[in-house]
Amino acid sequence: MNIYIYKYRNLITFGIPLLLILSVIVLGNSSVFQIHPKELSIGITFDLVFVIPFIYFLLIRKKEIPKITTVPFFIAGIVIASFIIPKDFQFHLTQVKNWILPIVETTIFFLVIYKVRQLNKAFKKGKSQTLDFYSALKSASAQILPKKISGAFATEIAVLYYGFFNWKKRKLSVNEFSYHKNSGTIALLIVFMFLIMMETSVVHLLLQKWSTLAAWILSILSFYTCLQVFGIMRSMSKRPISIDNGELKLRYGLFSESTISISNIEGIELSTKSVESDETTKKLSPLRDFESHNVVIRLKEEEVLFGLYGLTSNYKNLALYVDKKEQFKKEIENALQQYT
Repeated sequence: MNIYIYKYRNLITFGIPLLLILSVIVLGNSSVFQIHPKELSIGITFDLVFVIPFIYFLLIRKKEIPKITTVPFFIAGIVIASFIIPKDFQFHLTQVKNWILPIVETTIFFLVIYKVRQLNKAFKKGKSQTLDFYSALKSASAQILPKKISGAFATEIAVLYYGFFNWKKRKLSVNEFSYHKNSGTIALLIVFMFLIMMETSVVHLLLQKWSTLAAWILSILSFYTCLQVFGIMRSMSKRPISIDNGELKLRYGLFSESTISISNIEGIELSTKSVESDETTKKLSPLRDFESHNVVIRLKEEEVLFGLYGLTSNYKNLALYVDKKEQFKKEIENALQQYT
């Protein structure tokens, strides 16, 4: 029911401005416009550039949608007006382009600089509290950016950071455990990237016969996907599983992560038996059946598993792979005796 209401509200929020834009376009191509082009050109200009963006702003003012999304409606209004209004009647539109548009562009530029400085300050503060870059970045992004885009923004930056900037080898502490050395995940992701590149090269040649632009768009998207997989793959060695201050921090590169209070652990077992993913049982690895597991953790109360771009799911049983499973199980049992 809540999902239905949420979708209905979003339909109203975006549907009303789009319907108004469509109505103005229809008016600009009607016989009425041909009779009164001068008067209607003025009205269409103000509707597209000012009235419709303002209506959209009123619709989102009490929502979590960023207010800056009003700007695309403003720019779209200028573009649409440029197409449907004859050049002889674009005087007011030209004034908007020459005087108002530069002000909006300058304001956005300085706003971006301000947000970047805020993000940098928040990141430095978060980094002083944790050695994990991605955790600090997510914390900083959540303080500065809207909730719905902060997770996606942090993920994109982290992919580039782990893929191309963080080349220093990370030494594991006594309370940290790797999960990528013996699981075969790295090899699987390398094969996945190789298949993407091979398939893209073939499809590019075929698609180019129909549309060169479409072929290059596909190739660029495929290349970007490979960059993301590469960054995620390299993040695995930088983000180990750890037991610290009564908490078990489970990480799987940038793919997924979860923090469990030691006191919430009901039991831990070493098992390679297959598990069916359902509402209560999940795998830490999003690769699911493509990767094996050797540890199953059972909880007293449900916890949240965070995935890429802020996606979440609940679980009560979690299957995962740990390179040194016996030592991991022993450390968990020792922590249970201490914190329960």
